[in-house]
Amino acid sequence: MAVELEKYQDILDELGEHAGEVLRASWGEAARVFSPRGLESYYLQGATGLKSLGRGTDLVVSFIQNAPAVARELGEDAVSDLLAAAIKMYSKTSATVIASIFSTSPVAASRLGDADLFRGYLHLLDTLLAQAPRGVRPMLDHLSTLLGQLTLGGLRRWALWGAQAHKTNFDGQLKYFSLESPESIGVLQKERKGTLFIDVQRRIGMYLRALWGRDFFMRPTSGDFEQREGYRPSIEGYIIHLPDAYDDFVFNSPSGEGMRIPGIELYRASAAHAACHQVYTVNQFDSAGLNLLQMELIGLIEDARVEGLALAQFPGLQQIWIPLHTATPQSGDTAAALMARLARVLLDKDYRDDHPWVTLGRRLFDEQQGQPEPTVWVRDIGLRLADEMQALGVSYSKSNDVVDIPYRDDNRYMWEFEDVRETVEVIAGSNPKQIRKYVSVMEMINAIDVPGAGDDANEIWVLATEFFRDEETTSLNEQEGREPPPDPYHYPEWDYQMQLDRPDWCTVLEKRPKSGDVEVIDDIVVKHKPIVGRLKYLIEAMQPQGVQRLRKQEDGDEIDLNAAVRAMIEMRMGEQPDPRIMMRNVRKVRDLSVLLLIDLSESTNDTVLGSDSTVLQLAREATVLLADALNKIGDPFAIHGFDSNGRHDVEYFRYKDFGMPYNDQAKSRLAGMSGQLSTRMGAAMRHAGSILKRQPSNKKLLLVITDGEPADNDVRDPQYLRFDAKKAVEELTRNGIATYCLSLDPRADQYVSRIFGAKNYMVVDHVQKLPEKLPLLYMGLTR
Repeated sequence: MAVELEKYQDILDELGEHAGEVLRASWGEAARVFSPRGLESYYLQGATGLKSLGRGTDLVVSFIQNAPAVARELGEDAVSDLLAAAIKMYSKTSATVIASIFSTSPVAASRLGDADLFRGYLHLLDTLLAQAPRGVRPMLDHLSTLLGQLTLGGLRRWALWGAQAHKTNFDGQLKYFSLESPESIGVLQKERKGTLFIDVQRRIGMYLRALWGRDFFMRPTSGDFEQREGYRPSIEGYIIHLPDAYDDFVFNSPSGEGMRIPGIELYRASAAHAACHQVYTVNQFDSAGLNLLQMELIGLIEDARVEGLALAQFPGLQQIWIPLHTATPQSGDTAAALMARLARVLLDKDYRDDHPWVTLGRRLFDEQQGQPEPTVWVRDIGLRLADEMQALGVSYSKSNDVVDIPYRDDNRYMWEFEDVRETVEVIAGSNPKQIRKYVSVMEMINAIDVPGAGDDANEIWVLATEFFRDEETTSLNEQEGREPPPDPYHYPEWDYQMQLDRPDWCTVLEKRPKSGDVEVIDDIVVKHKPIVGRLKYLIEAMQPQGVQRLRKQEDGDEIDLNAAVRAMIEMRMGEQPDPRIMMRNVRKVRDLSVLLLIDLSESTNDTVLGSDSTVLQLAREATVLLADALNKIGDPFAIHGFDSNGRHDVEYFRYKDFGMPYNDQAKSRLAGMSGQLSTRMGAAMRHAGSILKRQPSNKKLLLVITDGEPADNDVRDPQYLRFDAKKAVEELTRNGIATYCLSLDPRADQYVSRIFGAKNYMVVDHVQKLPEKLPLLYMGLTR
C-alpha cells in the first residue's frame, strides 16, 4: 500500500501550517519517485532538519517542492547529496541563496543528467561561495541559460574566471554573474560547446534502439575541469560513457577544402561504435604478457571486427564512420599515423594505401574475418603487426602516439572484461546455486552439522521423509520448531535500465502455511450470508449444463424432422425453404483453471479507514466467498499467497492447491494467513504461472489481489519492480495465461494499468466492499 502522509502527523505539526500544506500538495509526486525508505530518510527528515536550522519557512518550502524533481532525474541519492551540500553551505550564505539553490536544482539535475556531475556542480557552488559569494545568486538566476550552453567544465571555468577577475570588485561580480558585462559574454562564448549530450541523449538512445532493438544505458562524462579536452568514450559495467559535449569535427578534405561534421553525428558514431562492442564483443581478451603496443593493435583489429559485423547488418553505418577517418599517406609513418591509416583501410574498402605494413594488416584481416574464435585470430593479427612495426624501427609511446579517430572508445571494455563479467554476475545473480543432496538415514545420522549454517548454506542434505528418533512420535523438525528447508526456485528479473533479464536473480521459497481456527472461515460465510444468497442464482447459471441441442443449423449431427417438414411444405408452396434443417449436439463445459494470488505484505495489517477490519481480514473474507463459489461452480482453483524479504527470500504459500479439496485443511490454512515483509510481485507471478501452466485447461487465469505497488527492501528505484512485474505479465500472456489485478490502493491507477494493461485491473476504492466485489468480478470475467 502507498505510504500515507497521515502517518507522519507529528512531522506535519512540526513543519507548521504553510510548509505542511506544501508537503501535502507535493506528496503524490514524492511518493512516486522516492522509495519508502527515501521518503522518510531523505525527504521528510530533510525537511524537518532544514526547519530546525531556524532560517525561516521559505527554505523548507523550496526543498519540499523541488526535491522530488531531483529524485526523478537522478535518483533519491542525489537528494541526499543536495541536503549535505546545503548543510555545508549553511554557515557561508543566507537562507535565500540556499532556497535559490534548491529551486534551481531540478534545472541542474535535468541539464547535467548524471549524479556524479551533479555532485561536481554542488562542489562548484561551495567553491564560489568562498571566492565570490555575491555572484552565486545572480548565477543561479541565469542557470538555465548557462547550462543550456555550457558543460559543467565550461561552467566551472566561466565562474572561476569571473571570481578571480572581480575578486574585490563587488559591482563587477554582480554584472559578470548576471551576464551583463562584455567579458562575461566573451568568456561564455569561448567556453561554449557545439552539442551537449543532454540535448541529444534521447535521440541517440532511440537511434541505437532502432538498430539493435534494445536499450543501451548511456551517461555523460565531464572533461577535465581545467582543460577543454573531454574524455574519450568508454564502456564500464554495461554503461556507455560519452563526453558531455562535442564540438563540431573540423578537418581538411584531400582537395584542401575545409570540412565540418556536426557534433550530433559524432555522438551517433561514438554511441554506435560502443554499442557494437556491447553486442559483438562477447569474450574476454587476455592481456597477460602483452605490452602497450600489442594491446593497442589488438584493440584496433577488434574495433574493425565489430564494425564489420555491424556493417553486415546495417551498411548505412558507413556514412557516419568513414568521414571521421581522415588519415592519408601524407599523415606520416609514425606509430599513431600508421595505425590510423590501417583503421581506415580496414573500414573503407575503397581506400588505398600502399604502405607495406598497412597492406599486410589488410591482408591478414581479410583472410581471418568471419572465422570463429575471434579472441584467437584477432590476438594473432595484433601480435604479428606489433612485431612487424618494431622490425620497421617505428617506436611507440602511449602518451604521444594517440590514434586520431574521435568516435572510438578507449577499449578498456575488452581488457577489463573479466572485471566487468564479475560485476555483471553480481548484477545478474549468476552465483553458484545451492546444492541440495538427498541422502539416506544413515548418511544423515553420521553427518557432522556445520555450526551456524542456515538455509542459505552452499550445500544442504535432505531426507525424503521426516526423521524420527527411536520410540518418539514427533519428528526432529517439530521438536526444534523448524520446518524443513524448502526447495529454492530461481527466476529471472527484468532490469529496465539495461533492458536485460538478470538470470536466476530471485529465489522463491515455498513455505508451509500456518494453520488457524476453521471456525473463523465458517463465521465469514455466516457473516456474509446475504451476499452468498445473491450469488446462488449466478452460480447456478454458470454451472456446466452438460449436452445441449442446437437447432436450425446448416451443418450438424442429425436432421431436425420438424424443420425438414417445414422446408418441404415451403417448397411445395413455391416458397424459398429455410436451409437450416440440421441439429448439433454441443457439450457445454467450463474449461478454466484459476489461481488466486494474494499479496501478504506488512501493509495488509493496516486497518481500513472507517472500519475495524484490516486489509488482510477483508482479503481473507473475499477469498473465502470466492472459494465457496468456485467450489460450487466446479472450476479447478488454487489459492496462494506471497511476501518477500529481498530477492533471495520470496516466500510463497500454498493454502489450497489444484486437485486439493476445499475442506477443513484448506480452510484452516486460510484462517492462519498473516501479513509481513514486502511485495516482490514479479517473482511471485512467475512462480504462480509455472504452477498454472501445468494445468490441462485450455483457459488459465491468474487473479492477483494486492494493496500496493511492487516494492522490496533491497530495491530503491520505485520504477524497477514495476517494470519487472510488467515483464512478468507479458511472459505469462505469451504462455497463454490471462492476468487480472484487483488493487486495494486508491492511487493504483498511476501504475497498475502500466503493469497489467488498461482493461485488466480494477481499483476498489472502498475496501469494505471487497468481499462482495471479488466473486462478482470473477463471474464477470469468466462468464
